[in-house]
Amino acid sequence: MLWLGFAQQKEYIELIVENSRLPQQGPRVAAIILAAGCSSRMGKQNKLLLPVRGVPIISHVVRAVLASRVEQVIVVLGHDAKEIRQLLPMTRVTCVYNPKYNTGIASSLRYGLRAVAEEMGSAMIVLGDMPFISSAQLDQLIAEFKPDLEKDIVAPVREGRRGNPVLWGRRYFNKMQELHGDTGARNLLLQYAANVSSVEVNDAAIFLDIDTPVALTNVVDSSSDTISAIDFHG
Repeated sequence: MLWLGFAQQKEYIELIVENSRLPQQGPRVAAIILAAGCSSRMGKQNKLLLPVRGVPIISHVVRAVLASRVEQVIVVLGHDAKEIRQLLPMTRVTCVYNPKYNTGIASSLRYGLRAVAEEMGSAMIVLGDMPFISSAQLDQLIAEFKPDLEKDIVAPVREGRRGNPVLWGRRYFNKMQELHGDTGARNLLLQYAANVSSVEVNDAAIFLDIDTPVALTNVVDSSSDTISAIDFHG
């Protein structure tokens, strides 16, 4: 299994920053990448630092976000914060430390949302362990964000099943900051179902969050053509 040294990882991600594009028109979007968790189901390893096809999982995610129309990129750190920070570019990324990361995903949402710039009208919540999401998928969600039509929650779906990431309008930020524990914003999606725009995507990357060693092995051993058939959760 190929593993890049820190210097190589930095070169890889800095290239992405150089070539990333800022949005020219449309909604101003922040992305909150959740990278604070303990990866308890992976044993002693932090899954975000493990390589998939030669690159750390978190670097895949940051690359996709930086190459999209997202304007502000926020990474919420906690467990192994120093190690993850070393993989991130020095520009275009705001790092926020969550000292309560072991209390669940809701605390990371709170810290991330507090860092969203006032001029941003929305925030995309991105899981840090989804290495196959693409900038094209993120841009597809942004294109469907239509607050003037009250369709200001945008979620990807495939074959009737909802995945991640999800784009939220600013008016939901206060509600999201009231969440607790490890359930995320699923209940808010149900509560505001009338405001959700479901975007059909053409692959299973929106379901791929690597939680177990078996799931990681499946991904490493797979080709891109077989991703949709993998049991990602082991």
